Amino acid sequence: MRIAVTSDPFIPVPPVNYGGIERIIHFLIEGLAKRGHEVVLVAHADSRSSVPLIPYPPLKSGLSGHLNHVLTIRKLKAWRPQVIHSFSRLAYLLPFLGSKVLKLMSYQREPTLAQVKKAVRFSRRNTLSFTGCSNYISNQISPFAPAYTVYNGVDLSLYQFQPVVSEDAPLVFLGRIEPNKGTHLAIEAAQKANRKLVIAGNIPAEHTTYFDAQVKPFLGERIQYIGPVNDAQKNTLLGSALAFLMPIEWNEPFGIVMAEALACGTPVIGFKRGSVAEVVRQGVNGFACHTMEEMVTYIQKVAQIDRRIARQDAELRFSADVIVESYVQLYDQLIKQTHEMRVS
Repeated sequence: MRIAVTSDPFIPVPPVNYGGIERIIHFLIEGLAKRGHEVVLVAHADSRSSVPLIPYPPLKSGLSGHLNHVLTIRKLKAWRPQVIHSFSRLAYLLPFLGSKVLKLMSYQREPTLAQVKKAVRFSRRNTLSFTGCSNYISNQISPFAPAYTVYNGVDLSLYQFQPVVSEDAPLVFLGRIEPNKGTHLAIEAAQKANRKLVIAGNIPAEHTTYFDAQVKPFLGERIQYIGPVNDAQKNTLLGSALAFLMPIEWNEPFGIVMAEALACGTPVIGFKRGSVAEVVRQGVNGFACHTMEEMVTYIQKVAQIDRRIARQDAELRFSADVIVESYVQLYDQLIKQTHEMRVS
């Protein structure tokens, strides 16, 4: 197959630190290429991979910036792909909506259903489909367009399984330091459970006040903030943790860090919002809960989780190979369906 994969223009593929979606795009294009498919990537100019790159021009703000991105993706017309798989904005597919080219839009965030309905209305019949990174996302789209669930995943070679951790191993919070990610709740849970906590992640500029008021005052010997981490540091951090905390106050579309933790064998304890109940298998690879009291109770019980089973779950559901194969099967299915409709 000839497959074009498009990324957002803001972060290189693969990223250096933050950029979970860009990591998925990277293992997808490399996996497709290893399977013998012809692949081209549309992405940030600093992207590095084994497949040809069509780079976005230097970023501009406003309408002119979006127009540049659309025109960059339009260059794919000369490449003549069978499938355009977009991880960028739905609007960037505008040059291809009326064409026969199969278009697959992958949502890693909350879908804007008005845009979905509009795109379906203006696209050539049976050429536009969607994936969600969880049933939570794809179920929102399916009333209006063909939608399939393909979970996010991780390159397991980056994460070393740790079968045993010390009795005083810390809890870990890893993510953007902002209110809806629940950093302050991770601190509360650790304090109530009398466990150490290591916090890692970037502090968005708009949330420095939140960090200063609700995180920084609690830092000390038992609660540490270590800043952003790269892949190697993340592997060490997650692998040495008693559990990974996901005390979210929003509906998380997926939360790749949950799969990264499981890849290390580290159980996940999270609030039951968004996709958490899909990733967490209750009592098997972690615990999903509704309240702070439940989270503290599960922290006390988390040593009962078999870390080998947590790792096996990551291998079976969230490995790069599994995710790449899921997308390949979906491409084949969509091509077959389109062919059959044209013949009939």
